[in-house]
Amino acid sequence: MGATMTGTARSRPFDIKDPSLAGAGRRRIEWAAREMPVLGQIRERFAVEQPFANIRIVACAHITTETANLAMTLQAGGASSVLCASNPLSTQDDVAAALVEDGIPVFAIKGEDNETYYRHLRAALDHKPHIVIDDGADVVTMIHQDRTDLIPDILGGTEETTTGVVRHRALEEAGLLAFPMVAVNDAETKHFFDNRYGTGQSTIDGILRVTNLLLSGKVAVVAGYGWCGKGIAMRLRGMGARVIVTEINPVRALEAAMDGFQVTTMARAAAFGDLFVTATGNINVIDRADFEQMKDGAILANSGHFNSEINLAALEEMTGEGRRTLRPLVEEYVVNDGQRLIVLAEGRLVNLSAAEGHPASVMDMSFANQALAAAFLVREGKSLENRVYTVPVEIDQEIARMKLAAMDIEIDQLTTEQEKYMHSWEGGT
Repeated sequence: MGATMTGTARSRPFDIKDPSLAGAGRRRIEWAAREMPVLGQIRERFAVEQPFANIRIVACAHITTETANLAMTLQAGGASSVLCASNPLSTQDDVAAALVEDGIPVFAIKGEDNETYYRHLRAALDHKPHIVIDDGADVVTMIHQDRTDLIPDILGGTEETTTGVVRHRALEEAGLLAFPMVAVNDAETKHFFDNRYGTGQSTIDGILRVTNLLLSGKVAVVAGYGWCGKGIAMRLRGMGARVIVTEINPVRALEAAMDGFQVTTMARAAAFGDLFVTATGNINVIDRADFEQMKDGAILANSGHFNSEINLAALEEMTGEGRRTLRPLVEEYVVNDGQRLIVLAEGRLVNLSAAEGHPASVMDMSFANQALAAAFLVREGKSLENRVYTVPVEIDQEIARMKLAAMDIEIDQLTTEQEKYMHSWEGGT
């Protein structure tokens, strides 16, 4: 708990580390806003239209400068919002303080333990939301397991991550999803840019901040070649690393090979990698047998949402007492009579635990999707089925047009003749 706080999270309107950090947080929020012109335009529109009047929103997200701009956009639209963290290490405490000072309750402290993390989720849900904005599905899962009393008032929710969408679709397939969810992660203006360019850059940023590692000449193993893995592999190669990709999907593995990367199994790659980065959304992607094959000094990082991709329980069993902190967020595990393996950021998502997450410019599109999808749910939620929806294509394309305009880029428009041709079948050779 923060030193300035008293009582329990449930009895207070917020729980943050230090309210006195608000000034520094506000300056950083303003800096991020300069790179978020699309969300800024939406905020101006919402201020007039008030789409969230009398609507309560709970957002479980990384408490960063970019998320703060989303929260302020929802607030401008009339929402009564409460925020909680979607990861124990990703909160920026000064940002949390600034939001609280501006009237947006936050339950999040960087480095909070698991007990505090889940207590914060429960405290946020006491706000009794109409709309849920989730990042990893922890809040939606808690509603389905422990807070079913909230379900009758919920119009729907939005999901930011691949990991969360997988969990929501599993709920849908099991016939248990209790309200409609919009898979913001699957919007083209989200995963094409946020997952690839945002994750690619911010993952490298996190690794370099805590290690000061020279990537040039290193053998880097990237587990997973989805949009996040593509971005990570691209950026590692750009920094001079020799990149190996591991995959379970034959199409993605073929794509990685065609993109010029060496593709093999983790069992084979384990012996060669200097740096390992996971980005799959799955569990135990790097496992006990892989640890046993690794070089002395190999570095392991995770860029997936949960700290389950590297089997830390197995590594701890292999280590016993041979574990120490070398630098902040850099832990050394000594196994096999002297073999040293390095884990970054406790195996949690390294881009937010060890750095600041995605650049604001790319989150501009992601959070524009969140804002417009939430407004869509307010309008349409009562008429939707309890399933996972994609972001309406009209919203996706509107965001792309707004981003292009902000970048001062013009594109061609179809002529009347071309429009007719694209919808006809008579023409040919």
